[in-house]
Amino acid sequence: MSKKIWFLTGSQGLYGDDVLAQVASQSRQISDALAAAAQIPVEVVAKPTLTDATAIRRIMLDANADDDCVGVIAWMHTFSPAKMWITGMDALTKPFLHLHTQVNVELPWATIDMDFMNLNQAAHGDREFAYIATRLGVPRKTVAGHVSDPRVIDRVGSWARAALARAELATLKLVRFGDNMRNVAVTEGDKVEAERRLGVSVNTYGVNDLVAVVDAVTEAEIDPLIAEYADLYEVAAELLPGGDRHDSLRYGARIEIALRKFVIDGGYGAFTTNFEDLGGLRQLPGLGVQRLMGEGIGFAGEGDWKTAVLGRTLMTMADGLPGGTSFMEDYTYHLVPGQELSLGAHMLEVSPLIAGETPRIEVHPLGIGGREDPVRMVFDAAPGDGVTLGLCDLGDRLRMVANELTVVPPLADMPKLPVARAVWKAAPDFTTSTECWLSAGGPHHTVLSTALTSEHLTDLAEMLGLELALIGRDTKTSQFLKELRWNNAYHRLALGF
Repeated sequence: MSKKIWFLTGSQGLYGDDVLAQVASQSRQISDALAAAAQIPVEVVAKPTLTDATAIRRIMLDANADDDCVGVIAWMHTFSPAKMWITGMDALTKPFLHLHTQVNVELPWATIDMDFMNLNQAAHGDREFAYIATRLGVPRKTVAGHVSDPRVIDRVGSWARAALARAELATLKLVRFGDNMRNVAVTEGDKVEAERRLGVSVNTYGVNDLVAVVDAVTEAEIDPLIAEYADLYEVAAELLPGGDRHDSLRYGARIEIALRKFVIDGGYGAFTTNFEDLGGLRQLPGLGVQRLMGEGIGFAGEGDWKTAVLGRTLMTMADGLPGGTSFMEDYTYHLVPGQELSLGAHMLEVSPLIAGETPRIEVHPLGIGGREDPVRMVFDAAPGDGVTLGLCDLGDRLRMVANELTVVPPLADMPKLPVARAVWKAAPDFTTSTECWLSAGGPHHTVLSTALTSEHLTDLAEMLGLELALIGRDTKTSQFLKELRWNNAYHRLALGF
């Protein structure tokens, strides 16, 4: 199934057929430029010029009904009286971008006449259109500038990626093995409201339902996977065939095969496990979880379905971009004044998408869970600018909390830390970042991405109608706290209470 964005052009019958033919031709130039842009990861489909209310309403309803259509871009090439857009815009439920552009870059100073003026009217045609969108309260992103400007294409591309992620979220199914970790507050949440607001369906299975699949895996299925591990990764000698701990690797492979059958074959895009609820599993899933995340499957530990959903959403949005995306957790700090850094990791489950080196497969004890020593990939995250994002349930709504950051190389080797990890410097500084995150109620589980930017997250939040508390390079604590209070008022009003 090929995902598409529909490109709509507005005009009116007043100008006559000759002008409308020019409008259609020039509209095609704009849509072709968008379609050719590598930054826009979906097909851009040009639709016929819209000149009356009936056609506008019909095309919006068609966009809503088309599962392949992930969003709509509109441009008023000429003056398009906005009353005829009321019923259509009021009906639209797909993400919407208002592109404020024109065909020419420069004015033809020496030849410009009223014919040119009548044809090239986006400067005020889009203002008429934007008024009615504002009057109707239509959520939208507005991008102004010529399509030859890379900044314009980048911003449209950001929105398009968010639209793809929103479409994925609307049909996402998550499988939750067991419940969430006992007495942990942030992993709780309203699954009914999540499905109502976001579309995601959370489905719980007993972990022994997975164990049954694990136990049914044959040795013949495991052998090729062991060979694949040896080909792709640095595997500890004790785990290789003939090594003292080879059986541990084989059981890790058995879990991976079972997870693929249960999760992927079951049509799930995300899943969770819980180290307090392992049933008949001999190991806490580690290697298999990492490998599935490396292929775009969302995951979070301790039954944290919200972060697993977020992981799948951001991986979809980041697909094809340089950098990586992974489940993450702030673990501990380096607090030397002026050198403050965060060390992020999890018990086992960090995605190789963020690896800066060939991962090593190792086996080490795990002090919790009461099971055999699990196998896992160990690596340092690749440096780069990025964001970390968490999702928390405030009771009356969901809040996204994000922080811009820079992943950096570790200041020294960590030979005794047997987990994949990332070291980063949070923006604007440690104190502001941390105090703002805590004040916003941001969760300890997050998704870290060095592929996405705060603009991607902003676009996604707008499409979903969710609050985004963004901590960035210009954030001041006092202003951030004010914005949280304003957000409380705004979002409660938006929800009708």
